[in-house]
Amino acid sequence: MQDAITPEQVERTIAFHGHQCPGLWIGIRAAELCLRELGTHRDQDPLVAVVETDMCGVDAIQVLTGCTFGKGNLIHRDYGKSAFSFYRRRDGKGLRALFRNGVMGETGPELRGLMKKIFAGQASEAEKKRAGELKEENRRKVMAATLEELFTITEAAPMPRGAKILDSLECVACGESTMESRTRRFAGQTYCIPCFEQVEQKK
Repeated sequence: MQDAITPEQVERTIAFHGHQCPGLWIGIRAAELCLRELGTHRDQDPLVAVVETDMCGVDAIQVLTGCTFGKGNLIHRDYGKSAFSFYRRRDGKGLRALFRNGVMGETGPELRGLMKKIFAGQASEAEKKRAGELKEENRRKVMAATLEELFTITEAAPMPRGAKILDSLECVACGESTMESRTRRFAGQTYCIPCFEQVEQKK
């Protein structure tokens, strides 16, 4: 099993994501935990990831574990938590990792406040410089900590069932082909989700 993420893997992850940030570092370490416990991914023995956030770290998980939306082995649960569950498809072994927010210490809230001002276009040059300093400080903390210091690690919920190939149905309103599981029925007619929502608004 893999014990650590290599510098080359880190650089590949940064290149894929486009920049460095605290969320990406958390994702890198979560992927490291997955690979340590479940082994390196292979096409014939795929891993499965369930992410409870849409933050930057999900990109790291895609790059480092081989779990992607396109392959159906990356599942997003929109819970707003920095939590990641990983499974080995072969035997169902799994774990859930919840990031400990206290790892960042007092600099975490300060950096979040500065980043909000930067994204809003309201940060001064001094504040931008301070944000850069805090980013580097937090990067060192996340990358130097042990995985057990970073995450609360527990047993995962049962592994989600594998992706299925489903039929497509034509939406009665727009005529576009839509995966059967994503259609809605109304008054005996089949709608895609956007058209169904429009019908609902008119009721």
